[in-house]
Parts: sequence; C-alpha cells; structure tokens
Amino acid sequence: MNFSIQPKLENDKYQLIPLVQGDFEALYKVASDPEVWEQHPNKNRYERDIFENFFNGAIESNGAFKIIEKSSGEVLGSTRFYDFNEKENSIFIGYTFYGTKSWGKGINPQIKKLMLDYVFQFVDTVHFHIGKENFRSQIAIERLGGKKIMEEEVAYFGEPTRTNFVYEIKNEDNLKFDLN
Repeated sequence: MNFSIQPKLENDKYQLIPLVQGDFEALYKVASDPEVWEQHPNKNRYERDIFENFFNGAIESNGAFKIIEKSSGEVLGSTRFYDFNEKENSIFIGYTFYGTKSWGKGINPQIKKLMLDYVFQFVDTVHFHIGKENFRSQIAIERLGGKKIMEEEVAYFGEPTRTNFVYEIKNEDNLKFDLN
C-alpha cells in the first residue's frame, strides 16, 4: 500500500484525527446513546462492553478516526478506512457513527467528502457496508452518489454476522460530488 489509511484530514469546520486508545471515554460518551444504534445491525453497541469490543476493532484496524468539531473541540463520532484491496484498487469507508445532536446538520457529507477526496488519490473505487435496515445511512450514501451493488453477510469484529448492502462510488463519479 503506497498511502496511509490513517492520515489527519480536515476542512474549515472538522478534523479527522487518528483514533488512539486514550480516546475511548470521549467516544463512548457519544456512542452510549441507544438511539445512535437504533437502525444499525448491532443495536446494542451502546452498551459499554459491546462498545469496548467495537473500539478495540477500530484501534486494531489502524484506519479509524475520531471526528472533531474544530470550533468546540468536541468529539462528534468516528469513521474509518478498511479492507484495502490492492488487486481491485479499492477500499471501504465505514463503521461511521455520530451522536444524535450531529444528525441532519450536513456533517456526514463533509466528512465523506474529505475522505473521498483523499483516498481517490490512491484508489479507483470506494465501497461502503450498510446494514439492510439502516435506512438513514442508505439514504445518506445515495445522496453522495453511492450505488447499491450487492448484498452480503458481514462479520463485524467480534460480533455476529449481519446482512449488509454494499454500495460503491467510483472515482469518476466522485468528481461530480458537490456539497452545494
């Protein structure tokens, strides 16, 4: 791999900072709200021990970020790059979540734009796993130009296998992506 899957990324409002072990409490504060996981395939991730497993998987991935609002320094959520496929020149973006107070404010498109603009310097295709009942995330990725290409069973780190849809955005389609 000729690029980092855990760079520091930022725009004028938000930063993606590589996740470290010391970020657990700040991130769990956001993740401990059951509403955050309501549509997610693993609905009990708000429970501390379940979230600890999720967090450990994030750390081990070496591609996870905490999402920071620059003006307040507040942790808003997390996301990551994972499953780089050199042969297909593709990577996944996912495991993204935000606290409910960040919902509907246009934050996710800005974060995805940062990530896509960065990673499309190195890959041709980005994929996303989205739970089959996670309608909020399906709508969000479709608004960004993601196209559903298949359904597959996904085994999350230390969690049961769940049915997910796979969406993709190709580099040439990202060029059409506009936040306005």
